[in-house]
Amino acid sequence: MSKGKLPLNDMAGAAGRMDVLVRALMAGLLTSHGLRHDTEVTLHLMGGPGPSRRIKFVGSELKGLHAEERAVAGQIAKVIKLPLPARGQWVERSSGIYDSGGDISHTLGEWGEATTIALEADAPRLWATNAMLPSVSVPHSKATGDRDAFEIEGIDVGFVLSDDQPLNDELKSKMVMRSLGDAWLQGHMAVAVCHFLMDEGVELNFNHD
Repeated sequence: MSKGKLPLNDMAGAAGRMDVLVRALMAGLLTSHGLRHDTEVTLHLMGGPGPSRRIKFVGSELKGLHAEERAVAGQIAKVIKLPLPARGQWVERSSGIYDSGGDISHTLGEWGEATTIALEADAPRLWATNAMLPSVSVPHSKATGDRDAFEIEGIDVGFVLSDDQPLNDELKSKMVMRSLGDAWLQGHMAVAVCHFLMDEGVELNFNHD
């Protein structure tokens, strides 16, 4: 759902599987004892009547995001009660949480020249042929420094996960399609695998086919 009162007691039903988005968001941003300051997560809320909505969580700016699904859903609930901003206009709702109208095509436009990977089980593997796990972690991306002064280094890459509806051909043409394996993983598990590959510095297959 993109607007209204979020039913926190029925996120898997009346909220349109908001539970799936919450778990993916937590997997994208949270570590065991902190936040990934080099990561942003954009949720695309396209359910219900009316225009679609985007909520962006910026890891380098977030404060007070707790590792508890209901608390995270509460942050989303506060946003979707508010009037929807215009498409392409980001409004900061709280520290590190931004709200905008628009859909995935708007997000891809904002990502510009960043490498954009869409995950699809039937595509070529995300990791390069003969890629090895390094004996020492060499992250593809990392943030250094302190809050309000983070410096983010490394590759600029975006990952796109769809719901049970496949991405259309027009969107696919704007992205590199890659797979994490033959098994269809749940969204938050796929996010965790991508972070593991990025954290370890596994050689990735970003080349267009």
